[in-house]
Amino acid sequence: MKVLVIGSGAREHALCRSLSLDSDVTALHCAPGNAGIGEVAELHPVDALDGAAVTALAREVGAGLVVVGPEAPLVAGVADAVREAGIPVFGPSGEAARIEGSKAFAKDVMAAAGVPTARSYVCTDADEVAAALDAFGAPYVVKDDGLAAGKGVVVTDDLATASAHAAECDRVVIEEFLDGPEVSLFAITDGVTVLPLQPAQDFKRALDGDRGPNTGGMGAYSPLPWADPKLVDEVMETVLQPTVDEMRRRGTPFSGLLYAGLAITSRGVRVIEFNARFGDPETQVVLARLRTPLAGVLLAAANGTLDDVPPLRWRDDAAVTVVVASHNYPGTPRTGDPITGLDAVAAQDAPHAYVLHAGTKRDGEAVVSAGGRVLSVTATGQDLTQARERAYAAVTRIGLDGSQHRTDIAAKAAAEA
Repeated sequence: MKVLVIGSGAREHALCRSLSLDSDVTALHCAPGNAGIGEVAELHPVDALDGAAVTALAREVGAGLVVVGPEAPLVAGVADAVREAGIPVFGPSGEAARIEGSKAFAKDVMAAAGVPTARSYVCTDADEVAAALDAFGAPYVVKDDGLAAGKGVVVTDDLATASAHAAECDRVVIEEFLDGPEVSLFAITDGVTVLPLQPAQDFKRALDGDRGPNTGGMGAYSPLPWADPKLVDEVMETVLQPTVDEMRRRGTPFSGLLYAGLAITSRGVRVIEFNARFGDPETQVVLARLRTPLAGVLLAAANGTLDDVPPLRWRDDAAVTVVVASHNYPGTPRTGDPITGLDAVAAQDAPHAYVLHAGTKRDGEAVVSAGGRVLSVTATGQDLTQARERAYAAVTRIGLDGSQHRTDIAAKAAAEA
């Protein structure tokens, strides 16, 4: 099978790495990719938001499967264009991807499906915002209704900050604060059958101790030793299957990766949000633990034959990812800085630790930073403690001027395991 992956982040590098290790994949292409992906896949320039251009490229390389990584192309309907050309594609239609593209739409789907979530108000003017903030009280949770690359949510005790964020958005969802730890659970679905992956936890705040501004994610780990062993079954029954069934009932079946962001509250599991694609950086740790070859599972989802896929097989190992971000992230990041130490990690830490590229590009012989989140250093171990040690040992070999990373990824879970 020839596979074309669309995207350029660490999520796509993780997908490409897994696909490159799959014996069924005879050729691997990625567009536009990055410096790291170029080591396992052939790169092609493409406008990822242009469905016609992506379809033309898929035809050109003879792709038997197209995997659309990021949310923006999905919401723009790129998967629809590829599907209409008769090429199997892993990723929901533009209409189905509204479950991520619009927080208000997602709330409507959850209400119809009876999925447990936070109470909320959709607001379009200052008076509605003020009333909603007053109704819920602090901590205030204010979400941009549209796509915001994981950075459209403000959680704050400061009323002025909450009001200011709402004022910057055309339409906002203001909801009650959900207490308790957060969990990310991915499920592969063909619109009927739902195949859950292993849960992970990510770290949204920029600084140690969950301080600082929200980011796209500064690290992740899996498995979750503190989670109820029945968590996946419960979420399948109360969240994932009802949501997929409701989307199909509406005539907009969801085929691809449904990502449930969950809070394990004192009142039970509640959905914080849905995403329509693999999450970053959780994908890095989840795929590090997956033993089942990936391509056949994604193709079955694309072809509507997921019911024929045997249960997924998982490694017992734990996995930890630490994100190395550029200077000033999540503000306007500094780019163009040379990255050193990548060869040292490959030579000294493989196969237990490796580097997945996010915001990188080649500049002659050098690899330089090209975004806010630059690298995802990922490691596996017999438990979280060993995986952490291996990940952070690899991080110390990497040089990037002004870079930053959290030092406490999975620390609490490892200590309590």
